[in-house]
Amino acid sequence: MYRLYLLEKKRRLTPPTLVVTFSKCERGFHLELSIYKKTLRIIIKFKICTMSAFTLSKVELQTDVYMVCLQHALSTESFEVMGLLMGDTVRDVAKIIAVIILRRLDKKKDRVEISAEQLLKAVTEAERLSEELKRPVRVLGWYHSHPHITVYPSHLDIRTQTNYQTMDHGFVGLIFSVFSESKETKEQEISLICFQSHNEKVIEIPLEIVHTPISNTCLKTMTDLLKLLVQEEDEMAETFKDHQDILANIYNNAVRTRTLVHITDIITKPLVLMFKKRIALNKLRAAYLRRQLQELQKMCN
Repeated sequence: MYRLYLLEKKRRLTPPTLVVTFSKCERGFHLELSIYKKTLRIIIKFKICTMSAFTLSKVELQTDVYMVCLQHALSTESFEVMGLLMGDTVRDVAKIIAVIILRRLDKKKDRVEISAEQLLKAVTEAERLSEELKRPVRVLGWYHSHPHITVYPSHLDIRTQTNYQTMDHGFVGLIFSVFSESKETKEQEISLICFQSHNEKVIEIPLEIVHTPISNTCLKTMTDLLKLLVQEEDEMAETFKDHQDILANIYNNAVRTRTLVHITDIITKPLVLMFKKRIALNKLRAAYLRRQLQELQKMCN
């Protein structure tokens, strides 16, 4: 509790006197103005909420965005991966409609980083989407994976989230815990948490996955994931190219080949199968709609 005496004379309050009292609270600050004039005391109270104390009531995540994020999180169990979420906030509800997959700057098991160039690219892509969709779109949050560890944010995740919220109080974070084993069933399980931070503490935000058709933007992002993973492996192989030791060169090439086969097995094949199923489903829907159209035409005739 702090007190600021605007008028004071020889340590005695001389009417009329204005006393300003403010104290910290969970949401920001309490401000109290006390006006003393003879026997009359007037108290005016204010509650000031800081920007960092702002929390969302809910986050709506489209199913196609969820699918892209989960596919990215399952692409590797050795390192954390990350990306940026795009959408807009309506009142106190964040609506996530698109995602940008980021290339890993450094393959670390316990952390991920975003460069200024990647953030600038995401802002440019958000502006392009805003013009294409004729609706406000901005960088709204970030996601990353926790392979083999709990879904709850680490201290580093909380600090990173706090830094993002200083720029945008509506910024949210998603964490996908993958390749974890349930203690009860001993089966693989996937966990997801949506959070913000306040006073170095985690505030879990309610998350709703909204069913939507797969958009062209997310379809392109799915195919770009394969290219991104191959690019990362090519850049890694380039750094060890032309090694003086022949056996080292053979080993490096074998590791690269094994990684590319792994990418094909976990990314390319499932994508091809999914697209084949969607084509078959779309053909069935198209045939159904044609029959409906024929029936309506008969009724009109």
